[in-house]
Amino acid sequence: MHVALIQMSATTDSGQNREVVAAALSDLEPGLDLVVLPEASMHDFGAADHDLASAAEPLDGPYAQLLGAHAARLGATIVAGTFERVAGEDRPFNTLQVHGPDGGLAGTYRKCHLYDSFGYRESDRLLAGGTEPVVLDVAGRRLGLMTCYDLRFPEHARLLVDAGADVLVAPSAWVRGPLKEDHWETLVRSRAIENTVDVLAVGQCGGTYVGRTMAVDPLGVVVASAGEAPATVRATLSVERLEHARATNPSLRNRRLPGTGR
Repeated sequence: MHVALIQMSATTDSGQNREVVAAALSDLEPGLDLVVLPEASMHDFGAADHDLASAAEPLDGPYAQLLGAHAARLGATIVAGTFERVAGEDRPFNTLQVHGPDGGLAGTYRKCHLYDSFGYRESDRLLAGGTEPVVLDVAGRRLGLMTCYDLRFPEHARLLVDAGADVLVAPSAWVRGPLKEDHWETLVRSRAIENTVDVLAVGQCGGTYVGRTMAVDPLGVVVASAGEAPATVRATLSVERLEHARATNPSLRNRRLPGTGR
């Protein structure tokens, strides 16, 4: 599987973000299987009192149309973080949109673990999604979707793996802070090692977020990464590497705790 991970710094100007995303996607050529953008790539969280409800868009809004057009042009699947407006709800969802190679909406995942931590309360402005694991077929692999803070819950990743995922995709806006960069890399690599899966962790960068987008293989090796600046990271995920990791470290088969067998 050939992937491109787009690290960027979003703003609270949705139109400007569309221009930045369009430019990054336009630089890509057909031949990719998967493109991943960060959490909140449509519109940044902004300050704690910023009105995300007015910025949210429906699943057929301008940002979705942009993603769909480029997915069709590339013949690839695109995953990106948005804020989803739903009629009758007082707050939006923090939603990953997945657009397939035909440009159509292939799936969504609404973030279930809202970031009520480190002095921040995401739940004041957003609704939590359900806990049903979302797994999609892409280019012969099974993608499990999670978002940012979900990485701190190993049971979430394991639910995805038990549902068949062999690649975890984690668009994120990981906030800077003491030891936060270390937490980010440790958690991303841990989710890969304990589940023997590839992990694609795509972060926002800029003054608020750590960046450090990375592709990690099923043995926990960082095979491609970015620093703190906007960048496009490319990687190739190998089924042979996955099979080798699971033969070497058959931890999924060796589980004995109740409720954890396949």
